Amino acid sequence: MHLNRVLIFTIAVVLTGAFTAFADKPEHEIKFASIAPEGTAWMAQMHQLDKDVRTATNGKVGFKLYPGGVQGDEPDVLRKMRFNQIHAAGFTGNGLGEILPEVRILELPFFFNSKEEVDIVLDTYTERFDQAFREKGYVLLGWTEVGYVYFFSNTPIRNMDDLKGIKVWTWQGDPLAAALFDAMNITPVPLSVTEVMTALQTGMIDAVYTAPMAAVSMQWFTRTKYMNTMPLTNSMGAVLLSKRIWDKLSEEEQNSLLSISRKQLRELTNITRADNEKSIKQLEEAGLTMIPPPDDSVMQQYRQIGLDVRNNLAGKLYSQDLLTQIKQTLDTYRSDVAPQPAG
Repeated sequence: MHLNRVLIFTIAVVLTGAFTAFADKPEHEIKFASIAPEGTAWMAQMHQLDKDVRTATNGKVGFKLYPGGVQGDEPDVLRKMRFNQIHAAGFTGNGLGEILPEVRILELPFFFNSKEEVDIVLDTYTERFDQAFREKGYVLLGWTEVGYVYFFSNTPIRNMDDLKGIKVWTWQGDPLAAALFDAMNITPVPLSVTEVMTALQTGMIDAVYTAPMAAVSMQWFTRTKYMNTMPLTNSMGAVLLSKRIWDKLSEEEQNSLLSISRKQLRELTNITRADNEKSIKQLEEAGLTMIPPPDDSVMQQYRQIGLDVRNNLAGKLYSQDLLTQIKQTLDTYRSDVAPQPAG
């Protein structure tokens, strides 16, 4: 009995010591910020990523997580990263574009016909974008995905005429959204993400564009009646790390951090896609009316808008050469798979 007690005590001491070593502040603590609320799949995956990185580096590298926008909106977080107050963050395409405008080519409206097309472009151009981010002082730890973006509104949107007079939120300072809404003859209401709910409640806006999972997690759907099931675009995101922190890590620590991050964030993308599908069902059950995709003639109008937007932004957000390369990648993939409507 005495020996059993000694054994149990010894195991407890060992386990406690191991836990304490990982619970202590790591030698390289990466302060990470996100607008995603705690309890979401996004933050659950970040907690797992933190755990795996600590294990792989024997507790020398780890994250301190700041979820739910407590460090501010994306422009706030970006400023804090520049002053070394925050070391890493999850950004949507809008935030990424503040650093590297050409990355917004991944969110062009009516450009991708499937998630497989999104994946093939990311797989082909990740290292190119990573190098471009490094030249700006950041390391691309991995892509994330917000998902297909749809209109949520208080009046049904079935065609271009239904967009007239609608008060649509747009992310403040987003050049891609500004170009899209200009092509649609919409005068949007620019606001930060943190102001959207209040604007819906007061009637300042009567429509938003977002992914189903975001509409649920932000509770924006509670202030809208309709969801238009035609996706405007596929909204991308990524986790970036300050290169100042990256350069302090050993090569082994860098390799562990990058491989674990890319694996976990790819898994997060798969989870996000599944959760977006579940969220659509939740929204239907909550009473939102689903507006079906438009007929071919109306859809052709939207595709023309997409073509106009991507051509107008070439030479502004991204080069014509990059647009041509990505379009060729898509054309090759489409011809290998099956003929589809040109994006």
